[in-house]
Amino acid sequence: MTFPKAPIKLIVGLGNPGPEYERTRHNAGFWFAEDVAHDIGGSFASEKKFFGQIARGSGSRSEVRALKPQTFMNLSGQSVAAVAKFYDIAPDAILVAHDELDLDAGDIKLKFGGGHAGHNGLRDIQAKLGTGDYWRLRIGIGHPRDSANAQQPVADWVLNRPRRDEQDAIEIAIERALALLHFLIAGDTESAVKQLHTKPKTTLKVTE
Repeated sequence: MTFPKAPIKLIVGLGNPGPEYERTRHNAGFWFAEDVAHDIGGSFASEKKFFGQIARGSGSRSEVRALKPQTFMNLSGQSVAAVAKFYDIAPDAILVAHDELDLDAGDIKLKFGGGHAGHNGLRDIQAKLGTGDYWRLRIGIGHPRDSANAQQPVADWVLNRPRRDEQDAIEIAIERALALLHFLIAGDTESAVKQLHTKPKTTLKVTE
């Protein structure tokens, strides 16, 4: 399969604003965007015209921007479309990081295009951009059906904090994706996909 080779210029993390949502599963995209901003040497500043907080890279990464929409999840597209239009960024140069129910905590996938699979943030982005042809970083948060609270509504699950072991697994997954940022910025999306989807090797310690 061939992938678009446009350098990524806008990295969007999805989540909900406010301290009450900060550490909830639904804000996994925000966590990634915050790490990206640090990596590119930028800091977030609120921009009313972009309906969000935006950080610009420095040095050789000056053309890369990280965005955290402040519109709440269901209206994320308003912020993404505003930034994309202002800076003339094509959809295939946008990466949207979001929480993914269909992946276990600790799993992470990179894909281009597709539907929104019921994710309200992606649904609104697709509607506002007029296309689904943008990159997605799917950060696994697990599904309540696979937990001890199998009957817990999905809305409650995503708006609650992950367990400590889940949080640790998610953070490790985000670190794996962050290590591939240089590929994405360079437009080497094929290498990024290949490396992210290769299971990390585990070293077995033999004790005598």
